[in-house]
Amino acid sequence: MEKILYLLHTETDGSISRVGLEGLTAVRESLLAKDFTVAILGKDAQKATGLVAGCGAVKIYTIEGDDFSVSRYASDAYALTEVVKKSESTLIVAPTTARFSRVLPGVAGRTNGTIDTHINGLSLEGDNIQVKRWFYRQRMVATFSKTKRPWFLVIDSGIFTPFKAEGDVVGVEKLDLTLPAEFKRTEIVGVEAPSADAATIKPDADLLFVAGAGWTKKQADGQIHIKDAEGHILTFLSKAQASLGSSKSLVDQSSEGQEVLTCMSHLNQVGQTGSTPRHPKGLSTCCHGEEPHTVGWRFINERRAINLDPNCGWAQGKTDVLYVADAFEVMKKVNELLG
Repeated sequence: MEKILYLLHTETDGSISRVGLEGLTAVRESLLAKDFTVAILGKDAQKATGLVAGCGAVKIYTIEGDDFSVSRYASDAYALTEVVKKSESTLIVAPTTARFSRVLPGVAGRTNGTIDTHINGLSLEGDNIQVKRWFYRQRMVATFSKTKRPWFLVIDSGIFTPFKAEGDVVGVEKLDLTLPAEFKRTEIVGVEAPSADAATIKPDADLLFVAGAGWTKKQADGQIHIKDAEGHILTFLSKAQASLGSSKSLVDQSSEGQEVLTCMSHLNQVGQTGSTPRHPKGLSTCCHGEEPHTVGWRFINERRAINLDPNCGWAQGKTDVLYVADAFEVMKKVNELLG
């Protein structure tokens, strides 16, 4: 019988991320786990146990303190290795976060285990655990299992419904770990982060706004309006708290010597050679909806597009609603309505 451990870490404000709570649902419902264990690492981990109250875990380990409050590879690897050994777990499940994605491959190595990332499906066939993940830019999906243990599985976001706390917290045990001196060679002196409005990539946003190369082309007056385009886009991102995506043709313009949107980089690229986000809604503007671009939209639940061409790729069954209109005028009006 598998001994399942679900790993969580707190955010800087002591909360638990949405993807963390989604993974908890995966363990409860997909693996039908009835006697699993949870471990929470980070600042105010003890308080965060209230966010998983009633999840069904028989025990909740907490690891907190100055050495474990902030993400650091050495201390995180040490703490997670210790909790895996203490719980004697054979299956370790964790959400896809920057903190865990960096450290868990090392933890798997230290425990002589194996790891698979970007998991988007879990199921049970008898006592055999089957997992699913995409390959080849989300064009092929594979279902597989492994016999090597411990087995680490890192769950992608946007697949499961976030768990909502209910009931009382039971079985909490605080692990008093002392970090050895050799793991303190990296000193954390502070954190520098952009403001919420400065960050254009927001995985937890409800809406993905994608801009295409049409924003940088000549408009109805025969002129290019880069600054106006950037103003409309950034204003909308700020008011709607949306995440910004881009077509490949737009971000590639910088290498071709053309003027581009300063808020855009290849990190924003969505599609076959970019990212495949999982936002509930998506709005594509000045994009033509070719297959390499729309492959990045396959996990967007509600798709809408704005394009002056009624025969563009978005009109060929790739979007729920196509607005045949000038994106400059539409977004200007939308921003006015958003106040």
